[in-house]
Amino acid sequence: MSVKQTQPIELHYWPTPNGKKITIFLEELGLPYTLKFVNIGKGDQFDPEFLKISPNNKMPAIVDPEGPDGKPISVFESGAILLYLGRKFGQLYPTADERARVEVEEWLMWQMAGFGPMLGQRNHFSEYAPERIPYATKRYQDETHRLYGVLDRRLAGRDYVAGEYSIADIAIFGWAAGWESQRFDTADFPNVKKWIDRMNARPAVQRGMAVKAPVAPVSLADDKEAQKILFNQRAR
Repeated sequence: MSVKQTQPIELHYWPTPNGKKITIFLEELGLPYTLKFVNIGKGDQFDPEFLKISPNNKMPAIVDPEGPDGKPISVFESGAILLYLGRKFGQLYPTADERARVEVEEWLMWQMAGFGPMLGQRNHFSEYAPERIPYATKRYQDETHRLYGVLDRRLAGRDYVAGEYSIADIAIFGWAAGWESQRFDTADFPNVKKWIDRMNARPAVQRGMAVKAPVAPVSLADDKEAQKILFNQRAR
C-alpha cells in the first residue's frame, strides 16, 4: 500500500528522544511536514491549544490534515503516531503478515513500556535529581544495563530487532542514540553497538536526528526554573 501525502503533516516537536522518533520516520518516508516547536523547558506543553491535541501535556503530537475520513486527525504519544503513520503509508510496519506485525508491535511496546521509561528514570536520578539517592541511582542504572542486555541478545544474528527495518527500530533508537550519556560500555553489548552504527549510517536517521529547535534546549542540570516545570508536576 502506498498513499501520497499532499498537505504537510504538522509535527509538534522538541528535540527529545521521543520527538526524534517522529522526525526520523517522516524523513525515512520523505513525507512533507511542518514543525510546531513545543519548548518544554518553558512550559509550552501546558498551552490550552496544545492540550487539545495532546491531553497528557507531552510531545510529540501530530495533526494530519488528510485523516482517514478526509478530515484532520490529531495523534499524541510517539508509539501511537508511529503505528498510525505506519498503517497509513504501509511502510516500516507490516500490514499483511500477522506474524511479522506482532514482532514489530512487541518491540515497539517493549520500548514504550520499558526501555524509554527506565532510561528516563535513570537520567533523572543520575543527572537531574536535586539530591542523590544511591538506591534509586543504582536501581535504574542496573535496569538500563539489563534492558541493553535484552536488546543485545535480540540483535544477535539480526540487522534489526524485528527482522526488517521497522518503526520498532526507530522507537528504540530514539533512546539508544544517547548511549554515551547513559554510562555503559558498548563492549558489553557488541550487537547493540553494531546496530547503533547501522542506524547512524542511514541518511534519513541522520536528517531526523539533526532537526534542531529554534533556541538551544536548556540544560536541565542547571536550569532550576525548567526543573520546576518538568519535574514533580501534579494534576492541574
